[in-house]
Amino acid sequence: MSETTPRLGRDVFMALAAIGWADGHYDQDEADALVRCALEEGMDVEQAAELEELIKEPVSMGDIDLTKLTKEDRLFIYAVASWMSRIDGDISPPEVEALDKLGGVLKIPEKPRLHADAIALEVAALPDGDSPSRYDLPRVRKLISERLAEARRLRAEAAAAAAKEGDKPEEKKDE
Repeated sequence: MSETTPRLGRDVFMALAAIGWADGHYDQDEADALVRCALEEGMDVEQAAELEELIKEPVSMGDIDLTKLTKEDRLFIYAVASWMSRIDGDISPPEVEALDKLGGVLKIPEKPRLHADAIALEVAALPDGDSPSRYDLPRVRKLISERLAEARRLRAEAAAAAAKEGDKPEEKKDE
């Protein structure tokens, strides 16, 4: 077994598998996408093979250990789940419910979920982007990181402007 520790734990991949199972069946494309994501996130081949065996049967969402996950990690997980739920060309009501549950487990508010969905769709719209073997997972993570940084910058600018506005003396009105 490898001495490297995957960035995301097995609990995350089991939750992603639960998204795939939400519609009652797990497509091979969904399984391939999940295993590929696990490998790209640092899981070794033996662990990925074990994961592949575990997800052949329906799995439930379970708990996700959030202690080691950054905001970027949580949004990435949600974006991957959003993409995986659309691999078969259809997103069913049970998959929507499962995504909503995952968003709650990951403690992601509604607006950031919409942004993560948009990023997942943006990358899927790239040439061959909807194919599990070609979907650009590193690009998803990069876009999330860039957009989080931009949002932080905009919040800081807004806070600085508000603070500056608060420092202005009140203007005297002509009476």
